[in-house]
Order: sequence, then C-alpha cells, then structure tokens
Amino acid sequence: MYRTLHVITLLGLALSSMSCSSCSQETTSPPTTKLPVAESAILINHATRDIDAIPQEAIEQAKSQLHIAYGHTSHGSQLVDGMTGLVGFKGALYSVSSGGSGGALDLRDKPSPMEGDLGSNSSWDDDTRDYLDDHPEINVVIWSWCGQVSSASEEDINTYLALMGNLEIDYPKVNFVYMTGHLDGYGLTGNLHIRNEQIRSYCAANKKILYDFADIESYNPDGVYFGDKDANDNCDYDGDGDGSFDGNWAIEWQSAHPGEWYDCTAAHTQPLNGNLKAYAAWWLWARLAGWQGPD
Repeated sequence: MYRTLHVITLLGLALSSMSCSSCSQETTSPPTTKLPVAESAILINHATRDIDAIPQEAIEQAKSQLHIAYGHTSHGSQLVDGMTGLVGFKGALYSVSSGGSGGALDLRDKPSPMEGDLGSNSSWDDDTRDYLDDHPEINVVIWSWCGQVSSASEEDINTYLALMGNLEIDYPKVNFVYMTGHLDGYGLTGNLHIRNEQIRSYCAANKKILYDFADIESYNPDGVYFGDKDANDNCDYDGDGDGSFDGNWAIEWQSAHPGEWYDCTAAHTQPLNGNLKAYAAWWLWARLAGWQGPD
C-alpha cells in the first residue's frame, strides 16, 4: 500500500527521541472480528476513569471483539503496566495478553515493527501499515507519545493528525485512537498544553477517538484539578505558585486512601497514575466494543 505523506512525516516529525526496550512476542493470529468503526467522537479523559461503572458484560464483550495493536515507548507503558496490575487488584475479568489466549483481552504490546512512539519513530505510519497488512485481524490501533509534544510545533501536530486521517481512509475497518502528550510541568501557558488543545479541538470537530493522556493525569480520583498548578508527569505540582513543586497529588491521595489503589510499575510516575490510566483504558475498550456508557 502506498505511503501517504511519507515525505511530510520525515520533515514534520523531527522531534526528540526517547528509547524503551522492546519485549513483544508474535502470536498466532486469531480469527478476524468485524468491529463497527466509531462514527461519533469518543473522549476518554478524567471523567471516564470509574472502572466500577463499566458493566461486566461490556468488559467481556471487549475481550471477545477487540484485537489491539499498541505502539509506545516508556510513558505509554503506563497503560500496560496499569492494566497488568489491575488483574491482581480486581480479578481475572480484566486479564490481558498478546493474542488473547484464555479469554483475555488481545492487546499486542509493541508488536514488531510498532516498537517506537509517535515522535521517536519518524516512520510510525509505515510501521502501522506494515503491521496491519500482515495482521488483518487487528481492529484497533493506538500509539502514544513520550515527551515530544512538549517541543512540537503546530505544523508537527498537523502532520500527526494528517497521517492518522490517512490511515483511517486506507484502513476503514480499523479504529485509530488519538492521544495527547503527558504533562511536563509548564502548565496552561506552556507549549504542551497548547499543542494538546490542538489535538483535542481536532478530535472533537472531526468525531475522532481520543485517549486524553494529559487530562487523565491532571485530576486526582476525587476530581481535584492540578493542571493549573504546573503539574508534571510524576504528579508533582506547585500548590502556592512560587515556581517550585511543593506537593504530589498521587502520593497524597495514596497515603489518604490505603487499600483503594494498587501498586504497579508505571514509568516516570506514581502507581496511582498507572491505576487511572488502566481504568480509562478499559473504559475505552468497552466503548469501542459497543458500550454507550452509563445511563
């Protein structure tokens, strides 16, 4: 299949590179499941983190229907590490594996060649096409950023959006999930927030599927907002506005709510943030499998 906008990719996505070790395994491809492509916007953010609001039948439907390919490096691993830890916290209902054996969710974690991220791998669109051409059973593709949105230009983000749009055209039976970049401590006036707003506006206007990584980590589980306190990816924040961090919302919440969260090795952040990323991920999977959300 032709490589749409490949030249633009190389010019527009010259962003900073981050590395992460690869540990994917190839599995025997399961039968193809026809999944309806979302025709309206799906927004996954801090308001969609209540794991207990998702009915069991919606979880089971996601596990039976979805075949997901996920490309990421270190920050993106927060979803996978959070989902892995969730099984020990809430049970086998939330099981996940590459290939979906034993009734688990089929989540291909960094399957070759989808082993980079949206910034460090300037040919991520080609890698997506190569994997989809070899694995026609895949019906969901999701890529994450590491730190590249912080230094991205408007043109860089437009290139990302254009490449995603062309993938949607060329693979009409696949749901492609957009993503924002993680918090970096520069608040509402920083370039990261401006570029994330660019992604959010595009997704809302064009009825896309958005996993809003930054928004999910901007609120603690009680809904307290820290995005206006220069919060970063580690959940540190500047509570008094003096230009230095003086609190960590995740550690504070964990200390105040023993037994209400689980430990997980979430890169660059606190376990609670990994928990919330996993809850939101399951909300996404359930929505993609047809669940309309709580009444």
